[in-house]
This record gives sequence, C-alpha cells and structure tokens, in this order.
Amino acid sequence: MAMKVLFVSSEVFPLIKTGGLADVSGSLPTALQQLGVDIRILMPGYPSVLQQLKNLQAITPIHHLPHIGHAELLIGNIENTDTQVYVIQAPQLYERDGGPYSDVRGDAWQDNPIRFGVLSKIAAILASPNSPVKNWQPHIVHCNDWQTGLAPAYMKLTEHSMAKSVISLHNMAFQGCYPPHWVTTLGLPSAGFSIEGFEYHGQLSFLKAGIFYADAISTVSPRYAKEIQTAAFGFGLEGILSKRGDEIKGILNGIEPEEWNPKNDIHLPANYHAGDMSGKALVKQSLQSQLGLTIDADAPLLGVVSRLTYQKGLDMLLPNLQKLLDLGCQFALLGGGEKDLEHAFADIAAKNPGKASVTIGYNEPLSHRIMAGCDMFIMPSRFEPCGLNQMYGLAYGTPPIVNATGGLADSVTDTNTAHLENKTANGFVMVEASADGLIACVLRALEIFRNQPTTWAQIVHNGMSQDLSWKHSAKEYLVMYQALVH
Repeated sequence: MAMKVLFVSSEVFPLIKTGGLADVSGSLPTALQQLGVDIRILMPGYPSVLQQLKNLQAITPIHHLPHIGHAELLIGNIENTDTQVYVIQAPQLYERDGGPYSDVRGDAWQDNPIRFGVLSKIAAILASPNSPVKNWQPHIVHCNDWQTGLAPAYMKLTEHSMAKSVISLHNMAFQGCYPPHWVTTLGLPSAGFSIEGFEYHGQLSFLKAGIFYADAISTVSPRYAKEIQTAAFGFGLEGILSKRGDEIKGILNGIEPEEWNPKNDIHLPANYHAGDMSGKALVKQSLQSQLGLTIDADAPLLGVVSRLTYQKGLDMLLPNLQKLLDLGCQFALLGGGEKDLEHAFADIAAKNPGKASVTIGYNEPLSHRIMAGCDMFIMPSRFEPCGLNQMYGLAYGTPPIVNATGGLADSVTDTNTAHLENKTANGFVMVEASADGLIACVLRALEIFRNQPTTWAQIVHNGMSQDLSWKHSAKEYLVMYQALVH
C-alpha cells in the first residue's frame, strides 16, 4: 500500500512564492511522487492559487473552524503535473491584495494567527478519524515552518489523529509568536500554554508548537540541524531543540532540474551545458547589454540575487564594492528588502555607469539570466538554513562565494589544493563572516578567474557535474516517513 502524505505549506511554486519554501514545496512532492508516495498538498486559497490550479472543484465544507466557523475544501492540480492540491477557500482570510503574509505596504496581516491557525487546524482535521474526506487519509502530515506549526498540536490535543506528524524547519528566524489571547480564539486547550507546550516567553508560538508536538523534525541541511541547537542559530528555541537533538534529521534541499538547468532554461538567450560552455559567453554578453553594462567578455561579472536583509550578509560587500569595480569587475544585483541597503547599492550603481547594475524587486527571468550570465555568484549569508541560489550557481557554472554556514557549507566545497586534486572544489568559502573575510574570498576567486583559466574551468565543471536534483533528498524523507509509520 502506498504511503499517503499530506504536505502542508503556506506557499508553493509556481502558484505563489516569496522565498525558498515555495521552491521546496513545489519540488519535493513531485520527487516523492516519483518514489511511489501518494502525496497531496494543502495550502490557502490565495487569488493566484485559485486562478492557476487546473480542474478545480469543491470536495466538502469543513465545519467547526476557529473564528470563521467553516470553509470550503477544493481540489485541483498544478498545470502539467500530477500533483494534487487541496485548497482552503475562505475568502475572508485569503482573497486579498498583497502577499501571503503581508499587505501591499509590507505590513503583516493582523489576523495571521487565524489565517495560519485555520490552515493548521484543517491539516489536523484531514488526518483525524472524523475527516470529511473519507476516501483519502494520510499516514503522515508533513508541516513546513511556523505557518503550519499548530497542526501537530491540534493533531495530538484536539483531533486525536492516528497519523504521524513531521515539521521541516526552513528558517528559525520566523516563529509566529502572538499574544496569549489567541490560544482561546484558536480553540487550543489552555493546558498546552506552558513551557511543556506552545508557550514561549508569555506568547503563543506556532513554531514551538510544531517542534514540541511533532513526531519528527527535519531541517533543510545537515549542518543547520546542528547549528539550531546552539544559541547563535536557535533564536531562543535551542533548548527544546537540543532536547530532541538526536531526532533532528538534516536533509539538504535539492533543486528543480526542469526549472533550473542551463541546458534548456527558457529564460536564457542561449543554452549551454558542461560539455559545451560557449552559450554562457553569449548569455553574459546579452546580460551586459540588457543591464547597460559595458560589453566586455573579460570583465569579471559578479552577481547577486537576494533579499537585502541582515541575514543575507550583503552589507559586508558594500565597504569594498567600489574597490572591486575599480579593479575592473562588473556587478549585477537583483533583490529588495531593507531600504538603507537598497539605497546604498543603488547609489553605487548610479556612480558607476557601465560597471554596476542594481534592479530592486523580484524578476524570475532576470534571476535566471544573472545566474547564468555572471562569472561568480556572491552569497555571504550570516546564517542560511539551506539556500538554493548557491546550488543554482553550481548548476549554471557560476561558482558561488559563500560564508561557511548551514547549507552553504554543506553544498559548496572551497577551492584549495586538496579539493582541486580530488576534483571536489566547486566554489569559494569565506574564512570569517566579515567585510574583510568576503573581500579576501572574492580576490582569491578573481586571481584564479584571471590567471588560471584551466583551474577555473575545472571548478566550473565540478559544480556542473553534480547531481543537485531532489532524487537523493526525497529518498531520505521517505526513509524518515517509513520509520515513523512502522
């Protein structure tokens, strides 16, 4: 009998995306399906989701929901896939202008506790003996991040589910903490509002609920599984995490080869692969032209595609960026976030026409072109649970320059003599997370790029030759599921 898994997420690519969670939620279910898992996704009915799903139809109303009473459960599938998606249609919660978590001004929705409390509650109901969906009941409910963290609590405390729950921690920095009155509003038993439960410094914590009540915990890289048990990366939850330390499974994310592959990427003006790199030079030339940079095949083009936040560490690039441009480098950035960082990068671009380009915002085709057209990709995150962009860099022959943390350390092998000899060197790893550490790392990469073309080609080839797909990771998730059910 096939393993049945309900995969619960607040965002799923290509239906809606704010970050890496959407990429994982779009790719991992497909990879698990290919291993014979009967998997269905559960997500909120945002406008873009309702518009894009195919064969959308109502299955059943779901009653007795906190605050809103009832919602409609729909089912549809993602275009050109067999992936089935359960959608919660509750217009008063999800059908609004803005993003999944915040309004058009960027302010968090005030009723997020209800919006994601209902998502969690419905996940638990679908895994309960009283589920209104009688013909499909999951063995496993796989939750993702704080937005689904109450599902394991509801499963154990109110729905008495026989299914097992897993929570995947994609980023400990976001925990879903709210004032205690939400405990009653969300229909949670007051006994759970304690240290041995979902209370965290006097607040209700969605993420702590997931960590405390889930039957298994996974993180998105092996190194991050260890890091979150320390004060530096646990964001206050390191105590409860180290209690469960032996159970936390670190499984490195994969990337979606249909979506991210220079051999057939529809966003590129030319395609290429490890055996024939000539197309990459054409993409670089086209990118330079598109961004108003001087067309120069020899100018080292440094790329960034990132949120501009403290976590991502790009403030460490600012003190030395002008120096790099003066050394003949070019720079292309796509991203957005903290206004002072946006302004600082835009200011450098304004002062260096033909050398630096800064695009504020989100642009999927441009992100692919930067990834392919640049010579190296800069990603100096202070912490990075997994990170996908460094893997895109590897796949596109654009060696990443990274800080030694989380999934960056698990996927990028620093270029040194030993790693060149055993053909594992695929990028450059900073010695320390600082402006000095970053510039030293970039200069090391530039030295090889400019003066050792054969070595550079080897580094590029090593990265492009890796299997970065979800195949291996999906098998590890399946082993975890099987251990819980048997």
